[in-house]
Amino acid sequence: MTVTYVIDGSEVTGLERFWEVVGEAVNGPGGYFGRNLDAFADCLSGGMGTPDDADFVIEWRDHAASAGALGHEETARHLRRTLDRAHATGRERVRAELAEALAGRGPTIFDQLVQIITERTAPGTLRLR
Repeated sequence: MTVTYVIDGSEVTGLERFWEVVGEAVNGPGGYFGRNLDAFADCLSGGMGTPDDADFVIEWRDHAASAGALGHEETARHLRRTLDRAHATGRERVRAELAEALAGRGPTIFDQLVQIITERTAPGTLRLR
């Protein structure tokens, strides 16, 4: 039996709220399903709330609202925080990504989340509605 986890995109107002919304969708009120991109990717790999046999679907409703909330402005905010704790060898890359986000170019946090979901799950697992 396929389990469907529903993300209500209209509730996603930023990255921190996304972590709450996806955690609750998968694990119920107060649920955890990552609080950063790496943890989210790990959670999608199974054993962290999703069925171990990968028989699940993530239905991201009103994903356009999430795409707006997780756009370049939120991406820049995330990259500023990342820059503060980045290893010296990665700071130049983060600075370049931040400059792109501030200019309204490059992948957004929304794009990165979609990429993580599609790379870490079976084909057809993500439904953008």
